[in-house]
Amino acid sequence: MELTLHPLAKVCCVSGRAFAEGDRVVSHLVRDTTGEVARHDALASEEGAYAKPLFVFCTWTLTYKSRRGEENAGRALKLTAENLFVTLADPATEPNPANTPLLQFLALMLERKKILRPRGKTADGERQLLEHAKSHLMYEIPVGELDDAFFIKIQGQLDLLLGPSKPKAEAAAPVAEATAAPVEPSGS
Repeated sequence: MELTLHPLAKVCCVSGRAFAEGDRVVSHLVRDTTGEVARHDALASEEGAYAKPLFVFCTWTLTYKSRRGEENAGRALKLTAENLFVTLADPATEPNPANTPLLQFLALMLERKKILRPRGKTADGERQLLEHAKSHLMYEIPVGELDDAFFIKIQGQLDLLLGPSKPKAEAAAPVAEATAAPVEPSGS
């Protein structure tokens, strides 16, 4: 999964006020009226005035930090499954129960790609411990039931985010039936 998405904005999408160091910012990953995937950032204090689009894929809250000059802005524009996971699972990001199924799905996907390594569960057994292979940071993700209903729900969310998957092409021509007479086995 790869999307092109802008990094955290410098101004509130509701009021246009510039973010200051330490402001609480609520970010929304949405599909806007044009069908494009976008990121809307709003001050937490102005969240009530934010007019949400029809579909909000996920929401997270973080503390605003101005970008340093040495950061690679071009790399920040590409939102991969890994970047989305790291953003949503970051301990500095306030937990949002609505994001839990997405986090669980991303964790499963990144574990299969060997980007995350399972390291067991917490002492209470409520969260799975995952280590990020490159940074060696540990993330705690709530344990959940990955049953059919879970995958149907996630598929629906992914279809809304990325667009529905294309149906596989039907066979171009039916298999021709054999018209030759069967061959009798020869006896020895």
